[in-house]
Amino acid sequence: MSQILPQQKLLLELLIMSGDIGVSDSGTHEILDRTLNECVDAGWVTLSTFGAGFNKASITDQGRAAAAN
Repeated sequence: MSQILPQQKLLLELLIMSGDIGVSDSGTHEILDRTLNECVDAGWVTLSTFGAGFNKASITDQGRAAAAN
């Protein structure tokens, strides 16, 4: 398993507490977008098209395990 960074753990914990969240697909939130993409690449989060201009971010079982460690 990859080493989890503090901002990644924060995002995973947010998803655990909140459930799925909507995120803009504009790419204007650099830190959030970069962290989200890192978590997607690690297999901790999935992104799916939600609506016009938004994606839905969902935590995976692997993401829950990473946040717990």
